[in-house]
Amino acid sequence: MAEQKTNPTYDLEKIYLKDVSFESPESPTIFLQKGFKPEINVDLNIEHRALDAENGFYEVILHTEVNATMEEKTAFLISIQQAGIFRLQNFSEQQLPIMLEVACPNALLPFVRESVCDLASKGGFPQLLLSPVNFESLYQRKNDKQKIAEESEPESAEGQVTH
Repeated sequence: MAEQKTNPTYDLEKIYLKDVSFESPESPTIFLQKGFKPEINVDLNIEHRALDAENGFYEVILHTEVNATMEEKTAFLISIQQAGIFRLQNFSEQQLPIMLEVACPNALLPFVRESVCDLASKGGFPQLLLSPVNFESLYQRKNDKQKIAEESEPESAEGQVTH
């Protein structure tokens, strides 16, 4: 009997806010400064884990930190963990990490962008729109760094002690 090929499936089961925080340590004095033009630093990290790998359920969390500073003072800090449950079935071993670190975060990003904008505005600051993110490029960069690290690791010698 010929082996039946099944198409990969990608389903978004649930999107939820796992954790969120907003801090404005310099308020209200920060609002009295003229020409508010903070330096914005955005840090993104992706975490994923199998919930039920046999049935294709995975949790993906997009950790986002936005730090707005002005004259070395923190105007505000936003920290968001936007999460989702995804059902990924019939993906190869090579395809699954790409789905978990590229496709799934792409689905979560619009929710993060909305939350960041909403929190900044509710904190009394101007609207903040995060730029689009190329998760494919980030994934490729991460893989390139791993390959370089693996290639540059010296062969360990048995019995050798390093301090």
